[in-house]
Amino acid sequence: MAKQDKMSKGADNRKRNSKRRYYTYRKTSRKTSSLPQIEKDKVMVSFIGGMNEIGKNMTLYEYKNDMFAVDCGLAFPSSELLGVDLVIPDFTYLEENSDKLRGIIITHGHEDHIGGLAYLLKRVNIPVYATKLTIGLIKGKLEEHGLLGSVKLVEIKPGDNITLGHFNIELIHVNHSIPDAVGLAIRCPAGIIIQTGDFKIDTTPVDGEMIDLPRFSEYGRKGVLALLSDSTNAERPGTTMSESSVGESFELLFRKAKKKRIIVATFASNIHRVQQIIDVASARGRKVAVVGRSLENLVKVGSELGYLNIPEGILVPIEAIRSYTDEQILIITTGSQGEPMSALTKMAMNEHRMVRLTPNDYVIISATPIPGNEKMVGNVVNALMKQGVEVIYENMYDVHVSGHACQQDLKLMIGIVKPKFFIPVHGEQKHLVSHAQLALSMNIPKENIFIGDIGNRIELSEDGIKKLDDIPSGEIYVDGYGVGDVGNVVLNDRKVLSQDGIIIVVASIDSASGYVVGGPDIVSRGFVFVKENEELMQKAKDIAYDVIEKNYHSKYHDWNAVRNKMKDELSKYLFEQTKRRPMILPIFMEV
Repeated sequence: MAKQDKMSKGADNRKRNSKRRYYTYRKTSRKTSSLPQIEKDKVMVSFIGGMNEIGKNMTLYEYKNDMFAVDCGLAFPSSELLGVDLVIPDFTYLEENSDKLRGIIITHGHEDHIGGLAYLLKRVNIPVYATKLTIGLIKGKLEEHGLLGSVKLVEIKPGDNITLGHFNIELIHVNHSIPDAVGLAIRCPAGIIIQTGDFKIDTTPVDGEMIDLPRFSEYGRKGVLALLSDSTNAERPGTTMSESSVGESFELLFRKAKKKRIIVATFASNIHRVQQIIDVASARGRKVAVVGRSLENLVKVGSELGYLNIPEGILVPIEAIRSYTDEQILIITTGSQGEPMSALTKMAMNEHRMVRLTPNDYVIISATPIPGNEKMVGNVVNALMKQGVEVIYENMYDVHVSGHACQQDLKLMIGIVKPKFFIPVHGEQKHLVSHAQLALSMNIPKENIFIGDIGNRIELSEDGIKKLDDIPSGEIYVDGYGVGDVGNVVLNDRKVLSQDGIIIVVASIDSASGYVVGGPDIVSRGFVFVKENEELMQKAKDIAYDVIEKNYHSKYHDWNAVRNKMKDELSKYLFEQTKRRPMILPIFMEV
């Protein structure tokens, strides 16, 4: 009997080991036993992004001449960043150490973890390791930037091991609001570091794959040097609801909609949410149309890779919705965060070219506003209601659950991992501090908890956490095709233009005598309505004329001196009269 048990146990071990694969930067055996066995030492961790902010997540690990990065996300611009399209991390430190970079591992396919990747790979060509769905989403981004054929993409799965120099990293399956999300167990000479990535604990996930808590627990028993854990929901008590509960809410709401046309707005990346919407729509005999570029791309990639099960004939192009009655159609759209250019916002403002809302529409916003987006979402809800549309939003029904762990789940992760040191990541200061307080309540000493900031670089060892000199960090603005060419000076000019407008002064000057022969003419945009302020404009012209006559000397032709004097004089006069400070742009032409 003992022999049988031993044989059975050996078979189980062989089966488990057969599922693990190893990817190496250096040539090593594929067996676990051949992983680098080096005495304990110190490892450096740098926070390129994702600390004291939502989004732009990126972490860098270093040991001697080996470095690798985890994630490379973007953040969406705040309202103060006028005209800016995206915000990405500062890659200066990675460029300066490109010869040491062995690769980058992506934990999942959300924009705040993959959105900056193409911009990094334009500067540093390194291998990218990610799971199947994440690779599919990355390919689309690289193709847009013309990089698809030049970047090495390595598809990995939970249980696989990647050896990058002195680092060996195991991928551990976690639940999140997108499939194929993983946490990392990073083994290095200093010890074991666990980085959870974005995660939640879902006991009844839509895809049936529960977070691999036993594997985290195994590492906890071995001894974990440090835990870097997702802090997004650290202020929320309790546990995070299961994604499957949303499907039940959809069934209830779809019945309540009766013969109305249903429009559901959700995060474009939430495949499980999209699957549940399609399942309920199919059960109720409705066709489904998808609106929004990012959502259309997700449905395409998800169905091709087998993450979405779409019944044949249920999807129809948005152009075909007029061929169906309201009770026969359901529209899934982007815009759950009230983004100004999103499909839902255009519908609410009656600007969408294919969808015209009527009181017979039933809109479900299946998302909770991200901090800072509350007003934009509120504006969209108000605009929808003005058109007589019935709107289900926020906490009216359980139409959204978070993809991030709440306090009890976060404490469970700390409890099973049992780290010596704790570092909260991914969140604003209030989230990081709340998470640190949870760690304190779990008996982790205060001196063993590090609350970091962007640019911080620390040294980790059994002896403690030591803060080193900061590395170059911050925000790089992407505006159109321009990357980093929009800075504080440009943004300040845009702010002035948006608030007080611009005054353009045009004058023709005799190059020989220095006298004004034409103008000065004044053009006002965004400052005052000229026809109603003729006296103000005439006085401004007189001031401009006097400045040129008194300060322009034909002998020296000091253009800058005259421009600066004109700006000062006009700015002083216009502020006295209007309490506004428009941008003043003098233009002189010599004739």
